[in-house]
Parts: sequence; C-alpha cells; structure tokens
Amino acid sequence: MFKRKIPLAWLQLMKQRGRFIVALCGITFAAFLMLMQLGFQSALYDSNTRFHELLQTDLVVISRQAQNLGLLSSFPRRRLFQAANFSEVESVNPLYIRLGVWKSLQTKLDESILVIGFKPEKPAFNLPEVNQNLDVIKYPDTFLFDRNANGKYQEAIAQIAQGKSVTTELQARKITIAGLYEVGASFVANASVITSDQNFLRIFSTQQAGKVNLGLIQLKAGSDANVVVKALQSYLPDDIKVLTRQEFIDFEKKYWQESGAIGFIFSLGVTIGFLVGVIIVYQIIYSDVIDHLAEYATLKAMGFRNIYFLFVVFQEALILAVLGYIPGCLISFGMYTLTRTTTKLPLFLTVERVIQVLILTIIMCVISGAIAMRKLNSADPADIF
Repeated sequence: MFKRKIPLAWLQLMKQRGRFIVALCGITFAAFLMLMQLGFQSALYDSNTRFHELLQTDLVVISRQAQNLGLLSSFPRRRLFQAANFSEVESVNPLYIRLGVWKSLQTKLDESILVIGFKPEKPAFNLPEVNQNLDVIKYPDTFLFDRNANGKYQEAIAQIAQGKSVTTELQARKITIAGLYEVGASFVANASVITSDQNFLRIFSTQQAGKVNLGLIQLKAGSDANVVVKALQSYLPDDIKVLTRQEFIDFEKKYWQESGAIGFIFSLGVTIGFLVGVIIVYQIIYSDVIDHLAEYATLKAMGFRNIYFLFVVFQEALILAVLGYIPGCLISFGMYTLTRTTTKLPLFLTVERVIQVLILTIIMCVISGAIAMRKLNSADPADIF
C-alpha cells in the first residue's frame, strides 16, 4: 500500500516542474541558511574557547567581575598563594591576559591583539611550540606569534618560520617576534601573542604584578576537583571564582550565548531559515492541493479516507525535504571550507550538524504539509459533482 502512494506523490510534484524547482530552491536556501548559522554559532563558541582547552591546569581562578577571555578583569595574586596552602594543591601559576594595540607586521596599521603572559618556569598551555621556546620568551620584549592568525601576516610568518626575527610595536613599545605557535583566530581577536610575565608587565606598565587576570591551580594526583573547588570557594574571599577547567570553558560559552549579541543573532538566523522554509513549502504543497482538489474529491467519493491523502501530502513533503536538503548541504560544505580558509575560524560541517539540519528540514516540510492538509480535508465530493 505504501509503495503505491509514493508514485502518486512524485507524479503530482513533477506535473508542475517549474513549481517543483522553485520549491527545491527554497528548501535548499533554508537548509543552507540553517547550516551556515549553526556553523557560525559553533565557530563562535569553539574559537573563543581554544585557549581554555589548551590550559594545563585542573582549576581556574578568575575575578568575580570577569566576563570573557578578553575582559577578565584582575584579582590579587595573593589569592593563589592562599589557595596553595591547601594540601590538595600541587602548584599555582598566575597568568596575565589583556587585549592590546599593536602595529600589524605587514600592513603597519594598528590592530587589536590578545596578549598572554606567564612565568616561563612553568608551562601554562599544551602548546609544544611554546613550551620549546620558554627560554626565548625570557629575553626582554620577545614574543611568540600565532601562525594561524587571521590577517595579512604571511610575509612575516614566513620570515619567522625561517628563523628570522621580526620587529613591530605593541602598546607603542618596540618588540621582537622570535617564534611561532598555532591556535587560531577568535571573535575576541584576530591574532594573539605569548610572552613571559615580565615582558607582559613591561608592555602594560599600568598593570601591577600583584594583580593577575587568571590563576591556574594544579592538584595532586587523586584529588577530587569538584570537592576542592567548593572548599576553595568557601575559604577564599568572594572577589574571585574558582572553576574547574570545563566550568571555565562553559563560562566563556555562556557569555557568548547570553551576553553577546552575536550568539543570539546566529540563533535567530536558524529560526528565520526554518520559518522561510515552512512558508515556501506550504505555498507549494497548498498550490498542489488546490490544483488536484477535484481529483481528491473524486477519490473521496470512491471511498478513500483522509488518512490516505494525509500520507500522500506528507510523502510530497518528505520528497521535497530530502531533494532540497542535498544541494543545500553540498553548498554549505563548500562555504564552510572557504570561510575556514579565509577567516581561520574552526568551521567544520560535522555529522551531528548534518543530521540535525536534515531533521529540521524534514520537520519544516512536514509542518507545511500539515497546514496545507486543512484545505484537503474540506474537499467534499458533493461540491464537485
């Protein structure tokens, strides 16, 4: 019985091929829009938590006023010394992180850049290239640069990769770029540099050494991170927050989800794509139902029930969803690749996202079919004959 209904749905769609193509184009656009918006949203969260993921720590200490990685505020360094008194704590490590103004290596224009400083005696990040150059960043005004930065840095990066030093300005102070590492751009800054804590404090002369932006706490083996977090939070003054590394990642994502307008805009884009698809598919299926209303009424007179017509309409919706989704997915894959190459953002078309948007597309078409069915239910044989 099911196999007999598929050809009917297909033939009805193909009778008006122009309308059918328009419907597929509309669904392709809706699927493409949803895939791109979800991709940008994911890239927003992933790019802004890259450094969080690379931290070599069990716990993180931040200011109670901190908002995100670019706006961490500062807190007294003695909070880390106080935390070090706990028997479960193996070591503590202060980090300095701020957005600075520097002169681009290639364009010579002033740009915003994320500057990170830490004690070279204790690696802070799981970045092999940084950890191999810990002695290098001890030299005055010497920095490492992110080779995955988004911008016109190709010439300078090529020189540094060849072992040559490159000079520029950061916070109106002359600095030397003596090495590279690889992280990538984010929505906070297109580029980043890493150096020692002493170099950081030279660049940002107004920041006191006793005021840090981030604290890393390494626990002894066997310690329960969640238990230690609660103990430290109750012991230390309330001007700071103590988080696990995962909680710190979630803290950043929450900011972009709730406080940042960008996250809302991407979510709104997905909703708009869904609604546009519903409207387009509804118009197509509704027009098809109107065109075949007499035939449906005839079938009703022959004894076919509304459930039969419901299946036919839903089959049309399913055919439109699948055939419209495939080109939308293929176009999105190309745009993901282009965007990732151009912006250096972590934009990948994952299997989970492909399935998620396919399900949304099917739901979108089924909703449209269900709305269009109201007219079909009113098809009365008495009105036709």
